Amino acid sequence: MSRPSPFRRPPLAAAACFAAITAAAAFAQPPGAARSAAAALDGLPAEPTAVPLPSLSDEITGPGPMFDSAPSHAPGLGPDDFDYVTREYFVSGTADGRAYTTRLVVRMPRDPGRFSGLVLAESMHSSGAAHAFEFTAGYTMSSGHAAVEILTTSPAQLVEFNADRYSSLVVEDGQANDILAQVGALVKSSYGPLGEARVRKMVLAGTSMSSATLFNYLPAHAVYRTPQMDHIYDGFFPTSTAATAPEVDVPIIQMPTMHEVEGNISRRQDSDEPGRQFRMYEVAGIGHVDSRDNVRLIPNPCTRPRSTFPLQAYMSVGLYHLFRWVDLGITPPRASRILIDRDTYNDGSMMALDEHGNPLGGIRNPYVDVPVAKYAPVNTAREPLIDDAAPWIAANGIEGARIMCRLSAYQEPFSAGKLRELYGDKRTYLRRVERRLDELEREGWSLPIYRQLILSDATAVDF
Repeated sequence: MSRPSPFRRPPLAAAACFAAITAAAAFAQPPGAARSAAAALDGLPAEPTAVPLPSLSDEITGPGPMFDSAPSHAPGLGPDDFDYVTREYFVSGTADGRAYTTRLVVRMPRDPGRFSGLVLAESMHSSGAAHAFEFTAGYTMSSGHAAVEILTTSPAQLVEFNADRYSSLVVEDGQANDILAQVGALVKSSYGPLGEARVRKMVLAGTSMSSATLFNYLPAHAVYRTPQMDHIYDGFFPTSTAATAPEVDVPIIQMPTMHEVEGNISRRQDSDEPGRQFRMYEVAGIGHVDSRDNVRLIPNPCTRPRSTFPLQAYMSVGLYHLFRWVDLGITPPRASRILIDRDTYNDGSMMALDEHGNPLGGIRNPYVDVPVAKYAPVNTAREPLIDDAAPWIAANGIEGARIMCRLSAYQEPFSAGKLRELYGDKRTYLRRVERRLDELEREGWSLPIYRQLILSDATAVDF
C-alpha cells in the first residue's frame, strides 16, 4: 500500500501539545482572569501559549482520486472559472496526548501573485462537505482569497472512498481543537502549504455541524497562539446556526437562516465594543443548505420545488464584511433581524410574513422585495425515493432524502396572472429588480460578482 510523501517538520514552538477541550458550550466569559481560570479548568493553558507546528507532507497526488468535498458550484462560479487549484496535504502532530494525521485541502489561485493574503478556514463538515467554501466560492475566488479545509472528525468516509490514499489518516475524538489550532498556525507560517505567500488574516468558518466545531474551539482561541504569539484566527464566521456565540476578542459575524430563525434563535445583540465585536446577519429567504446548486438535491428528491434562492450570493455578503472588519478595520453595517410573530396559526410560520408569504425584516434582496415566488422552510422528501436520485441520496436511501429535504427550503412560484397584477409586464419587473439591486449594492448588501446571476434569474421569469 502506498504511503504519503515524507513529512517536512518545521522547528517546534516552545509549548508542547495540549489536552483536548470539551466545555465550549458553557464558555461565555469576557476576556480576562475569569477566562484564564475557565481555560485552565478545561485543560487549556492559563495564559496565552504558542502551539507546536505540526509536520506537513508534500502534496498528495495519489494513489487514486482525491475525495471531493466541494462539488457544488453555481455555473460560471467554480474553481476552473477563476483558475483556482485544489491541493491536498497530510498533517501530523500530537493532540490530547495522542498522535494524529489529518487531511488539509488548500484552494488558491494557480498564480500565487493573485493571492489576496486572506484565508477562509473551515473544519470539514462530518457529511464530507466544505460548505463554507461552497457557500462563498464566487466571492472568495474572485477576490483572490485562499480557502483551507481541515479534517477534525473521523476519516472513515475518506478511507471508505479510497483506502489506498487515506488509510494513514488518524483523527480521534477530543483532538479537534488542538488540530484546528496547530494546523491553523501552520497555514499562517512560512512552513505551511502557502509557502512564501504571506497570510495577512485568516478567519475560521463553519456551517451547521461545523459551526458547532467552531464554537467548541472558542475557549482554545482565548489562549492558543502562533509561534510569534499572534492570534491563529482573526475572526469567526458561523453560519446556519442559532447558537449563542460566546464573546471573544476578535470579530464574529453569525448568519443563521430561516430554519434557525423559526426556532430558538440567539438574542445576542450587535456590538462594536472591543472584545465583543459582533454582527448577526439574517437574510430573508435563505435556507439552511443551498438547495439551488447542491449536487445532492439534483434531481429534486423533495415534494415541493427546490428553492433557487442563491444562498451563495448572500452568505458571501457576511464573509465580505468580516474580512473588511478583520483586515482593514472597516466596521460593517448593522442589519435588522427577521421579524418573529410566534404564530403558526395565521400563516404556518413562526416568522412574520408579508402578503406574498415571504419574511419581513432581515437583510433584504430582490427575491423578497421584488418577488416572483414564496420562499420558505422546510421541504419534505418524496416517498418512495425517486429512481434517479443523486449518488449521495441513493447511497443513504430515503433517510438521506429526508435529511436533505428537511434542511432545504422550497419555493412556490407566483402564477402569470399574479405577476401581471404585481408588475404589469416583464419590462417593468426587470427595471424594478435592477433598481433594487443597484440600491442593495450601494448599501453593501449585494456583491457585484453575483449581479449577473441575480439579473439572469429575473430575465428567466416567464410572464
